[in-house]
Amino acid sequence: MASESAPPQWIDTHCHLDAREFDADRAAVVARANAAGVTMQVLPAVGVFNFDTVRALAHEYGLAYALGIHPLCVGDASNDDLDKLQAALQAHRDDPRLVAVGEIGVDLFLPALIAIRPRQEHFYREQLKIARRAGLPVLVHVRRSADAVLAGLRRIEVPGGIAHAFNGSDQQAGHFVELGFRLGFGGAVTFDGARQIRHVASTVPASAIVLETDAPDIPPTWLYRTMGEREAHSPPLPQARNEPAEVARIAQAFAQLRGVPLDELAATTRSNAIAVMPKLAGLVAHAG
Repeated sequence: MASESAPPQWIDTHCHLDAREFDADRAAVVARANAAGVTMQVLPAVGVFNFDTVRALAHEYGLAYALGIHPLCVGDASNDDLDKLQAALQAHRDDPRLVAVGEIGVDLFLPALIAIRPRQEHFYREQLKIARRAGLPVLVHVRRSADAVLAGLRRIEVPGGIAHAFNGSDQQAGHFVELGFRLGFGGAVTFDGARQIRHVASTVPASAIVLETDAPDIPPTWLYRTMGEREAHSPPLPQARNEPAEVARIAQAFAQLRGVPLDELAATTRSNAIAVMPKLAGLVAHAG
């Protein structure tokens, strides 16, 4: 007989479990996530150098992965890396755990990144073409770049995807949704001062929402350390580490923001993630 008190089941649609911040206790991180009901994670690559790592971790822990070249990494990438991405997608096309192309996109936040915008956009467009040929959705990075990312998607049609860590306007959100994309929300939505993110999170259609952590980054408010708190120690403390188990608590804040029951949010976001990354369906059915 199923337990009536079984916790909701969650999918972390964007988690960098391969990051060095998890080297000391990666198995425990996954165990905590499972205990919190976060029974599936999608691990995006950021460059050719970690393609094998995210794939191996996905198989070791029963998770999912994506392959792509992150906009922060294109400055060090070679043009041959695009060929390597296409070759890797072809080599692993029958791997049920390979669910998307990502993390790809454009980042217009830092001056050094703005300076290489043409190179970023070249890698972004070429990876959209690769994703289209592979028939896979994309996980797109949209930091200060929603319009640029949307422009690429209008030119090069792909099988949908997720706008990761979405922080754009209502209009931009609508454009992503029109293109068959979901919007990724995580720790940022837990900050009262994040008015724009919270507004979009509370007003977009339920069918557009997926949850994520971007762990070890974007910690929720209960983990976040201000600059003053970090510099009050000697040596200064690093920013607190986020981890996939936090999806469950982020979801509680999100459900309260939208005024919906927690189990309804779990079912909706799980369904949305599977709809946009169909290969998750078989994985989720056997997870937990």
